Amino acid sequence: MLSANLHRRRFSDLSEQEILALAISNEEDDARIYRQYAEHLREEFPSSAKVFDGMAEEEDEHRRLLIEAHKVRFGDVIPLIRREHVAGFYARRPVWLVENLGLESIRAEAREMERQAEQFYRKAADRTTNADTRKLLGDLAAAEADHAHVAGDLEAQHLDEDARQTEDEAAHRQFILTWVQPGLAGLMDGSVSTLAPIFATAFATQDTHTTFLVGLAASVGAGISMGFTEAASDDGELSGRGSPVKRGFASGIMTTLGGLGHALPYLITDFWTATTIAILVVFVELWAIVWIQNRFMQTPFMRATLQVVVGGALVFAAGALIGGG
Repeated sequence: MLSANLHRRRFSDLSEQEILALAISNEEDDARIYRQYAEHLREEFPSSAKVFDGMAEEEDEHRRLLIEAHKVRFGDVIPLIRREHVAGFYARRPVWLVENLGLESIRAEAREMERQAEQFYRKAADRTTNADTRKLLGDLAAAEADHAHVAGDLEAQHLDEDARQTEDEAAHRQFILTWVQPGLAGLMDGSVSTLAPIFATAFATQDTHTTFLVGLAASVGAGISMGFTEAASDDGELSGRGSPVKRGFASGIMTTLGGLGHALPYLITDFWTATTIAILVVFVELWAIVWIQNRFMQTPFMRATLQVVVGGALVFAAGALIGGG
């Protein structure tokens, strides 16, 4: 993942022509997504489908305005640049995944799309020196903000649930993006990836001091690696995921703690006592990860169990077999 990000352009390095080209491709993609949502909802939720049709038409109009601005300033040839070419740029979830999650998820995804687009246009306007282009980008940011309010109003209208406070939603979303996601990734990496070296060393040497040193080195090393990778992969400027320093610390610290959990018992001098406690700690760690995934990331319980507990058990078994052999 780090290698892929190193080959992407930074948003701050894009020229004004490239920023316009990126905006054009974004509007094309978003219009297609809204039309797919409309077709998916048309039979069961015709009013909602009409809203998405209208939003797609507005994205088409935005694209037309952007193309006209590009022609005036840079000519007819538009550079090929898309969001996946820019480091840290927001990504759209696959349409099929959102459709399968139902109307509420589609509404939430639409709000998030407009929020990200608004943020992009405001950042783009700040990078632009031409007065006409700056005005256009600012107007588009305001239009995307209006879309976000419309999507929120429609969710309250069509969904049978209590209205949620916008500020609470924004705060919760930011907490998930900045702390929970990178922290969970780190905890999973630290808890699972260090199982094999720690228990292989334990069963190979049956020396608690050596096992603790290997576990300590593996945990700290993995924490440093994960922390720097998370911070370097996305500066948060466009994705809205928050400070890379915060995310790096969350990922790095949780990775280290995930590995230290089953390394610390080897401070006990008796090998089998330490190993028994370490295995119990692993059991608690893996189920804690399953609970976090289910609670905060809405991952189905059985899927999370298969991903984490079964995967962790296999890694543990591999380490024990290698060390015992």
